[in-house]
Amino acid sequence: MAKQKSVTSVATRRRKAVRRVGILTGGGDCPGLNAVIRAVTKTLIYDHGAEVYGFLDGYAGLVEGRYRRLEAHDVSNILTQGGTILGSSNKANPFAYYPPEQLGGQHAAPQDRSSACVSVCRKLGLEALVAIGGDGTMAIADRLRRECGMKIVGVPKTIDNDLPLTDLTFGFLTAVETATVAIDRLHSTGASHHRVMIAEVMGRYAGWIALYAGVASGADVILIPEIPYELDKVVASILRRSAGGKSSSIVCVAEGAKPKGGQMTVARTVKDSPDPIRLGGIGHKLAREIEDASGIECRATVLGYIQRGGTPCSRDRTLATKFGHHAAELVMARKYGRLVVYRNGRICNVALAQVAGRIKKVPRNCDLVRSARAVGTSFGD
Repeated sequence: MAKQKSVTSVATRRRKAVRRVGILTGGGDCPGLNAVIRAVTKTLIYDHGAEVYGFLDGYAGLVEGRYRRLEAHDVSNILTQGGTILGSSNKANPFAYYPPEQLGGQHAAPQDRSSACVSVCRKLGLEALVAIGGDGTMAIADRLRRECGMKIVGVPKTIDNDLPLTDLTFGFLTAVETATVAIDRLHSTGASHHRVMIAEVMGRYAGWIALYAGVASGADVILIPEIPYELDKVVASILRRSAGGKSSSIVCVAEGAKPKGGQMTVARTVKDSPDPIRLGGIGHKLAREIEDASGIECRATVLGYIQRGGTPCSRDRTLATKFGHHAAELVMARKYGRLVVYRNGRICNVALAQVAGRIKKVPRNCDLVRSARAVGTSFGD
């Protein structure tokens, strides 16, 4: 009798197993996205016999019904590839959606197309959706969950490392490595010409990339959004180095850094984007101001999109693989409305609602800031 009960129990579990799952990558691209796609897809196919459908270009594909079925061979040999085989979009928002023909139009009006997302999922018979992205993607995912009843599991992706409740997001360490190598190369050219070399890095409203890359590359000045700087103190730090016989100085500045009492430098606004502000230009602005105030020749380098591209580092590959596997297991356990996170050295998950629309900033007195100050790094404050 006990044996019969066990067999019945297994059969019941099998009947209730999730059979079809969707996956999308939203927001800006970053190294490690393909590693997550690979881990989710292969775990669902190999371990659970499920079907996987990938939506093209993030939420745009979900709204417009553009997708492809993913087989195991489709995700083989993509672990080391940068970008995403599914494509992405940092503009598509189902709740304020601009039809493709209206993008960039002067009189375009956004439409609520969230119901289209539900219809597409029903048409495909999808029982769950894995959304891979940053704060914007997660905010949309949580809203689809709350307002449309969609069953979603999130995976945190951003080179900015600014999602709360996770110590790391995949892509961050690769971006830091890319920035560090670039700044390393500025040391020699700066010394050769006795210049101040300024490297502007990404990060949006958080200074994680600038802090980590700045410390790793031995930057003399690190400027981040969380610690507004004073120009005279930045200049004083550089002049002290020059008076002490140093032939050059390195400044690592986050794109969102701002002077005390001032504003962030905005490169442009993108009307049809959930986050229309595009930061940028602080590096060149600082170069002009420091040169005028110090009399020392300055040059600025904006690292830009090279921080998003290229093959992921080994740590990001393993982290992304763990994230993808955990996300697949959450789907099969029907634990929806959760976000996979890395906390205190282990993979776990938190409620999606806890991170939606929030940003994790650098604590002003965190260990790495204190360590940098201890070795003489200036934060311009």
